[in-house]
Amino acid sequence: MSVRQAARAALSLTDPAAKVAATHVLWQQAGAADLASEAAVSAAELIAREPAPIPGRPDQPELVHPKEVARRSVHTPAGRAALLHAVVHIEFNAINLALDAVWRFSDMPEGFYLDWLRVAREEAEHFTMLHEHLQQMGWQYGDFVAHDGLWTMCEKTADDIVARMALVPRTLEARGLDATPLIQQRLRAIQADDAQVTANLLDTILRDEIGHVAIGNHWYRWLCGRYGLEPVAHYGALVQHYAAPRLKPPFNEAARKQAGFSQQEIDYLLGMGV
Repeated sequence: MSVRQAARAALSLTDPAAKVAATHVLWQQAGAADLASEAAVSAAELIAREPAPIPGRPDQPELVHPKEVARRSVHTPAGRAALLHAVVHIEFNAINLALDAVWRFSDMPEGFYLDWLRVAREEAEHFTMLHEHLQQMGWQYGDFVAHDGLWTMCEKTADDIVARMALVPRTLEARGLDATPLIQQRLRAIQADDAQVTANLLDTILRDEIGHVAIGNHWYRWLCGRYGLEPVAHYGALVQHYAAPRLKPPFNEAARKQAGFSQQEIDYLLGMGV
């Protein structure tokens, strides 16, 4: 089984632990793979080889509209568990998103596949780390409802790799760069051991997510160069065409610059309210 075919197979797995394990095996397999040759295989051919439905996910959590996910106070153990569960769910979805990029898009450089396989591995590590802490708090992944916003945008951009790079890693996932420090501030203000542990774990998440968003920025700009597109103007057109969420300040400008956003792009976000 090729790496890209194995990525699609891992994406179809419903058990989180099995998906995590398969993702780690994929990363090890990639070192000896001929990804340059694999890049020529079309998504349609990979579907024929591996027709299982995607994404694979467990029966729980129940997926609801984002407005139906109630906000809970971080001043209660259940509220802090619900907050952590939301991040665990994001990391599970992020594994799927990275695996989907690997199998779905053909005719890309070898570095594209290696980058997204590395992202998948790191997201799998994040999921495991956070889920273990959630379990130590007395809860499991699936104990709270969740929404499916990340995967919904993944489906919308299934036929447009430029839109995928623009609107998933550098829009939806980049929002985590803005939100994470604010969540940490709330948690560190609480005198509870579990809150402090969660805040500290989010340091690792933020550090790695800067790298993941940087990968999205790199390949978005590379693709704009391939197709003769102006990155800032085309981003605005994609936001409108795909009805992407319009991001609002405050933005973590330092983290965004580390992740490769230019000042022009940050000014665009600030000026347009995207």
